[in-house]
Amino acid sequence: MKKLLLTLAATTTLAGAVQAQEITGFNLGILGGENAQDRLTSNECYRKKIEEALGVPVKVFTPADYDGVIQGLLGGTLDMAWLGASGYAKIYLTDPEAVEVKLTKQNADGSTGYYSIGFARADSGITSIDDAKGKVFAFAEPNSTSGYLVPAAELTEKYGDLKTYFKDVKFSGGHEQTIVGVANGDFDAGVSWADGLGNWEDGYNSGAFRKAADAGLVDMNNLVEIWRSTLIPEGPMVVRKALPQDVKDKVTQLTADLWESDKDCAYAVAAGEAKDFIPVTHDAYLGVLAARKLQEAQ
Repeated sequence: MKKLLLTLAATTTLAGAVQAQEITGFNLGILGGENAQDRLTSNECYRKKIEEALGVPVKVFTPADYDGVIQGLLGGTLDMAWLGASGYAKIYLTDPEAVEVKLTKQNADGSTGYYSIGFARADSGITSIDDAKGKVFAFAEPNSTSGYLVPAAELTEKYGDLKTYFKDVKFSGGHEQTIVGVANGDFDAGVSWADGLGNWEDGYNSGAFRKAADAGLVDMNNLVEIWRSTLIPEGPMVVRKALPQDVKDKVTQLTADLWESDKDCAYAVAAGEAKDFIPVTHDAYLGVLAARKLQEAQ
């Protein structure tokens, strides 16, 4: 896989060096899902590596919501981000020329997908979505794939109008907020994301539950899984299309090599254990694009 990414023509080296001078800084956007300080801490190693590779100052931005990253990429104030599939769909539907899809996360078993996981407190008596009827249910936020787009669509198809089915439907503001909110009893149940591999008590191998468990925010033994979506395609790493090619190549190569060069940093970027970061194309997100288009039309 790395050989695939290393097939940059030697003849572009000089041109690339000139192109690199065209940027004076580089801005990395990090989606919500955990608090801003934790996002900055988790990605500091990544920021430093990009800064060293590009030779310009690199800043990390942690907007309060997903739309902050989306609008930053659309407006050109952000140069790169890891997005959920739904966030990428929104960008593409707004401006198909704004960003380029580069990489996605490959799980330990070789798959490139994850799940929206419904969950509740273990002592709540809720063990299924049927048990959650008439309860307070939490989604993350409107631009989240696993925190809203996919679970809302799948649950609506089976249970009908969710505002009628549940006592109340709330947006927590992010995955971490949903997990902590359910654990604290602010919501009776909710959804977040995981690769579904490994052990529940660890928060699975990677995902929002693993992040929360690693941070000591929750004890997964106090929570129980009550529902699982169909497999969702892992979101892409995207770069702003207008960047010099040399810059795009360098950050893509650096990221593709991260599991080999610095496992701890890769773990932080991947929100847990994974196998690799591998190439992906726009076609991987056609299904999500169609779902997002339908959602926006409604």
